[in-house]
Amino acid sequence: MPLAVGTANWHTADMRALNLIFTWVACWLAAPLTHAETPTMPPAAAVGFYDLTLTSLQGTPLPLAEFKGQVVLVVNTASQCGFTGQYKGLQALYSQYKDQGLVVLGVPSNDFGNQEPGTAADIAQFCELNYGVTFPLTEKQAVTGSAVGPLFAWLRQQAGALGAPKWNFYKYLIGRDGQFIDWFASTTTPESEKIQKAVQAALAVK
Repeated sequence: MPLAVGTANWHTADMRALNLIFTWVACWLAAPLTHAETPTMPPAAAVGFYDLTLTSLQGTPLPLAEFKGQVVLVVNTASQCGFTGQYKGLQALYSQYKDQGLVVLGVPSNDFGNQEPGTAADIAQFCELNYGVTFPLTEKQAVTGSAVGPLFAWLRQQAGALGAPKWNFYKYLIGRDGQFIDWFASTTTPESEKIQKAVQAALAVK
C-alpha cells in the first residue's frame, strides 16, 4: 500500500508539471511577438543590377540603369597588381565592341594585397597615362568581406561562393537585360577566346 500511495503521488506531480508546460506553451503562442521575435520577411522585390547606383571615380552618381540594353563587363581592378597589364586588353575589348553595346566597368579595390592604395585622382591619372583607359571607373570600394559594396554583393549572390573574387581582375558579364551571365577568374585575360566568345554571344542578343 505505501508503494501505491507513492506511485499515485508521483503521477499527480507529473501531471501537474505537464499541465504547467502546456499552459506556458499556450501563453507563449498567444502572446504578441516582440520586435526581436518578429520574423524577417523577404523583400517585396529582389534587388537587380539596374536598381544599384554607384559613385564614379570623378565623384558623381553612376546609376547602373544607364547601361540598360547594353552588355556590361564588370572588373575589380588594381594599379599595382601582377594582372594590372590587363587594363590594356580591357581597353582594347571596350574599343572593339563599344559601338555594338559593350561597356567595361572598372571597380578599383584595395582588398587584395593593398595593391590599390592611391586616391581617385591617382587612379584616374595612372589608368589614363599608362593604358589610355576611356571606359568608366567607379570610386574605390570593397569587393569582398563584410564591407563589400552593393555591386559586388549582388555579383557574389549571382556567381555563388566559387565565383566571388579571390584576387584582382575578376570579371563578371552582365547581359543586355541586366541578368548575370558568367564570371571569369583573374587568369582569364580579356584577349582570351573564352571572354571574346562570351562577349560576342551576349552582344548578339537583342
